[in-house]
Amino acid sequence: QVQLVESGGGLVQPGGSLRLSCSASGFTFSTSAMSWHRQAPGKERELVASISIWSSIRKYADSVKGRFAISRDDAKNTVYLQMNSLKPEDAAVYYCRGEAGPYWGQGTQVTVAS
Repeated sequence: QVQLVESGGGLVQPGGSLRLSCSASGFTFSTSAMSWHRQAPGKERELVASISIWSSIRKYADSVKGRFAISRDDAKNTVYLQMNSLKPEDAAVYYCRGEAGPYWGQGTQVTVAS
């Protein structure tokens, strides 16, 4: 049974940081590219960042370049999203995705407000 469980969301002030984690099980994590997506109310889900196997290729949406960093730990079957210099427009539900399926997590809420 495939499971992706996101954690680390919450309320943060503008300019603050959060680190999201996504723990995977039920598939071979090390051979799957992974990605983070987000969906704000009334908007379509969008790709935020992706990471290939062996972490050799990382890609980011223009809106988060230089502020967000995606990483993975294959020993822990976990993918991370470090989010710095957060802006109100970053507020959304963040989902991780395993590209091998694709498989989706249930999402974690990020709120950016003072």
